[in-house]
Amino acid sequence: MTMKPLLFMFFLTVACFCSCSKKAEKTTVQVDDPVRHYYPVVSGQKLEMDFKIVNTGKEPLIVKDIQPSCGCIVVGTWDRFIVPGGEQRIQFTFDSSKNVGYVQHVIRLFGNIYPRGMMELVFDVNVVPPSDFTPDYEERYQKELAEKQKMKNAVDGNVNEQGYYVDPAHDSREQAPYPWRE
Repeated sequence: MTMKPLLFMFFLTVACFCSCSKKAEKTTVQVDDPVRHYYPVVSGQKLEMDFKIVNTGKEPLIVKDIQPSCGCIVVGTWDRFIVPGGEQRIQFTFDSSKNVGYVQHVIRLFGNIYPRGMMELVFDVNVVPPSDFTPDYEERYQKELAEKQKMKNAVDGNVNEQGYYVDPAHDSREQAPYPWRE
């Protein structure tokens, strides 16, 4: 192989790598209500949140990563690229089953966002434990009956699973077929 094709391939490779080194400029972003206070939820409920992100700058917004502050927050589907003037809705689901009391979480969006390269979405909610339920006399009585029936079924079997029995003193084959017709 001659030296010219090898030299040409080298310069072509260098030119390709040098031409792809454009850095994305920072852009401004607007979010409706980036700090939110939600009404109380009962522990175990899921809170659905929807944030609208608008690219108000002149450069395309490239969202590199979204990092919630807790594993109890699930990020919905989102596009990494938002054109200038474009908008996108990102949905988050907060599972309150492992939280009780006042909870505040931060969701960080990383990208070419002016000025620091990061934007924070903050929300707080009060997670209330389920109410204590004190049963009255009738409910306790019904529960006791159900437990007794459960014990009886464990010993004797359920009514629909007991099969049948035979009375040896009375053979039904000897009975007249229709005694009321006589």
